[in-house]
Amino acid sequence: MAKIKAGVLGATGAVGQRFIEGLRDHPWFELTSLAASERSAGKKYKEAAKWRLESELPEDFGEITVVNVNPKEVDADVVFSALPADEARKVEPVFAAAGFAVASNASAFRMVADIPLLIPECNHEHLEIIKIQQEQRNWEGYLTTNPNCTTIMFTLALKPLMKFDIESVHMASMQAVSGAGYEGVPSMAILGNIIPYISGEEEKVEEEPQKILGTFDGEKIVFADFSVSASCHRVPVMDGHTEAVWVKMRDNPTPEEVKRAMLDFDPGLGDLPTSPRKALIIRDEFDRPQPRLDRNRGNGMSVTVGRIRSGIRFICMGHNTVRGAAGASILNAELLHKKGML
Repeated sequence: MAKIKAGVLGATGAVGQRFIEGLRDHPWFELTSLAASERSAGKKYKEAAKWRLESELPEDFGEITVVNVNPKEVDADVVFSALPADEARKVEPVFAAAGFAVASNASAFRMVADIPLLIPECNHEHLEIIKIQQEQRNWEGYLTTNPNCTTIMFTLALKPLMKFDIESVHMASMQAVSGAGYEGVPSMAILGNIIPYISGEEEKVEEEPQKILGTFDGEKIVFADFSVSASCHRVPVMDGHTEAVWVKMRDNPTPEEVKRAMLDFDPGLGDLPTSPRKALIIRDEFDRPQPRLDRNRGNGMSVTVGRIRSGIRFICMGHNTVRGAAGASILNAELLHKKGML
């Protein structure tokens, strides 16, 4: 079977590099284009980007010539966007109109009514709105998004609890520095310190879960009826966002019932290459999850939950640049392919 041509927009940045890592040996996608800013275009990728990941840059990818973020220069059927939000807002619709399938990690279009905000284990049925998107916008292609990295972790943990009728959620995050990009937080600001503010973060995580856990009624996505209150903090951890979550539910389940719902959670996706064997992993140890011990579970795609207590209170964590960014977009594209949309 011929592989689907894939490109990465914003390929030189931290998330762009995670896209390359996730696509390097992918059974369905062939990485054929790397696009970045004008200052990188025309250079070999190994010259344009300083590779920051633990793994080595694949030699053949290093030899790819970087092109401009322009549909006329990108040779691909699906593009994965790691662009900053302001640039994504200008560029992604151009790619969608030109016939590309756009799987975006950017925040620019997440809350737009006719654009799906996807966590495949939670709301794969929201893909149906793409038909409406294409009709309304007269696009040959289409645009999908994945949520904020913090949103993904606790929203995935909330999905099996929806049957208990969620009324409100409070969440306090402890977020890794990699979420701000390589140059996002100066070392002298974060070492031995906690920064109790991340610009724009709380607003995103207070509105995205309701869209994700809402229902598609055939014409629009009807948001889920619960509130979220968040406090977000940057901590001196390299990778892995940890979140303390309090959930009030009208059916008032016990901690045992909550644990069982999470253990029994089966999203019914079948085998997607990037999908972990278990989307939610439950740890019974009193001091888990921990980023250093749990962030790479499920190849970085599982969310680990622990300390489920009366209240209901629990801790969840996941890899912010894998499950929370590049891996999420790749999983979305795999779902699109499975649904016959690529």
